[in-house]
Amino acid sequence: MVVDERSRHELYRRLEEVLGPDAATTLIEHLPPVGWADVATKHDLAGLEQRIDDRFALNEERTNAAVSEVRATLEHELRSQSTTMIFGLVGMMLTMAALAVALFRLT
Repeated sequence: MVVDERSRHELYRRLEEVLGPDAATTLIEHLPPVGWADVATKHDLAGLEQRIDDRFALNEERTNAAVSEVRATLEHELRSQSTTMIFGLVGMMLTMAALAVALFRLT
């Protein structure tokens, strides 16, 4: 049944006969203006809450995956850089040692 203004007015007139004008006005003012189809129910809100929770969980998973990927890339690059620096420093130290030995033999 579709609730329109005509049916609301008829209900008001009948309530006015039974309850009186003040009570009828109070009761009609508590009804939704276009019918119950447009009113959110607890079930609708629970569904919305579940969808929001699902989206937050998905975003959390994506964020965790991105953080893990960045962490793995950073760790790999730091290891690579450390290896390069160690070999560079060892090579420089051996070169300096060889130069020191050569300088010592010359004197």
